[in-house]
Amino acid sequence: MQSENRFFDDLAKLVNGAAGTVAGVTREFESNARERAKEWIGGLEFVSREEFDAVKALAAAAREEVELLKARIDALEGKGGAVKSAD
Repeated sequence: MQSENRFFDDLAKLVNGAAGTVAGVTREFESNARERAKEWIGGLEFVSREEFDAVKALAAAAREEVELLKARIDALEGKGGAVKSAD
């Protein structure tokens, strides 16, 4: 009877050891996969949110200025519309 218990004890230790090893390998794989993904994404030329927002604001300001200038040109050419100041 004790030999059966010892067999199951050894089997349980073996299974626990294998589960721990699999968990460790899984964590190592995930860590390496994340690192590789960061390297790959870092190699691409993405911009940060702050850079994007800054350029977006510049583009909006440029569009607004273009509209003001178009209105001034139309007014100067006599096509109607009021002359708006760019200030």
